[in-house]
Amino acid sequence: MSAQAGTGLSGTAKMLLLSSRPVSWVNTAFPFAAAYFLTTGSIDLAFVLGTLYFLIPYNLAMYGINDVFDYESDLRNPRKGGVEGAVLDRSFHRVTLWAAVLSNVPFLVALLLLGNPLSALVLAVSVFAVVAYSAPGLRFKERPFLDSVTSSTHFVSPAVFGLVLAGAHFDIGLWAVLGAFFLWGIASQAFGAVQDIQADREGGIASIATVLGARAVVRFAVVAYLLSGLLMLLAPWPATLGGLLAVPYILSILPYANLSDEHCETANRGWRRFLRLNFLTGFLVTMLLIWVTQAG
Repeated sequence: MSAQAGTGLSGTAKMLLLSSRPVSWVNTAFPFAAAYFLTTGSIDLAFVLGTLYFLIPYNLAMYGINDVFDYESDLRNPRKGGVEGAVLDRSFHRVTLWAAVLSNVPFLVALLLLGNPLSALVLAVSVFAVVAYSAPGLRFKERPFLDSVTSSTHFVSPAVFGLVLAGAHFDIGLWAVLGAFFLWGIASQAFGAVQDIQADREGGIASIATVLGARAVVRFAVVAYLLSGLLMLLAPWPATLGGLLAVPYILSILPYANLSDEHCETANRGWRRFLRLNFLTGFLVTMLLIWVTQAG
C-alpha cells in the first residue's frame, strides 16, 4: 500500500504523520526526557524543546528521509505501507524533505543556543547519523555493520545529548547504562534487518543481514542483547535490575536462531512482537527510573 493520503493540506499532513512513524516517537523522546530530567530534576525550556524535538521533527527527518530514498526497495517490500513504514508516493517526496528541514531547523537553532560546545557536538553527531543513514552519497544503511551502529546512534544520542545538555557527571555506572542501551539498539536493528533480506537483495541494498544471512544475524542479536544485559551489572543498584529487561528480547528472537534466508519474512512476527515489547519495556524502565530517583 502506497502512502497516498489525498490532496490538500490535510492529506499532506496525514502523509507526513504516517511517514514519521508515530508508534516510534517515544523511542527517541523518552531517552532525552528521562536523561535530562533525572540530571536536573526540573522541567525547563530546554526540557520542553528537547522533548518536542525528539518526539516529532527528529522522527520525521529520520523516517521521512528514509522513505524518500528507499522508495524503489520499499515497493518490493510486502511489509511496507503501515506502522512499519510508508511506501511514500513520489508526489510527496519533495514536500517530505522540505517538511523535515523546516520542522528541524528552528528546534536545532534553539537547542544550540541553550546548550554548550559539547552538547552542540553531540547534537551534530545525532543529526548527521539521521541524514547519513539514508541520504544518497552516504547511505550508511547500506554499509554492513555500520548500519546497525548508525541506527543505534539514532536512539542513544538523544539520551547522551540530554545528559550533556544537563551537565551530567559521566561515571562508570552511567557509561554502562549507555553502553547497554547502545548494544540493545545494535541488536534490535540487526534483527529488524532479517525480515528484509530478500527484498533488500532484490533491490540491490546491502545490510548486515544480507551479508551475514538470517541465521548468523539472529544469533548475533541474541549475543548483543545478552551483553547488553550483562553490562548493566556495572550500574549501581537498583539500576542493575535493568539488565533483566534484555531477557524478553532474547526469548522473543530465539525461535529464529535457525532461520534460513529463504524464509526471512517469517521474522516479521518477531519484529511485530518487538514493537509491542518496547511499550512494556518502556513502562518498566519508567518504574525503574522512579525507583532509582527515590533511592538516590
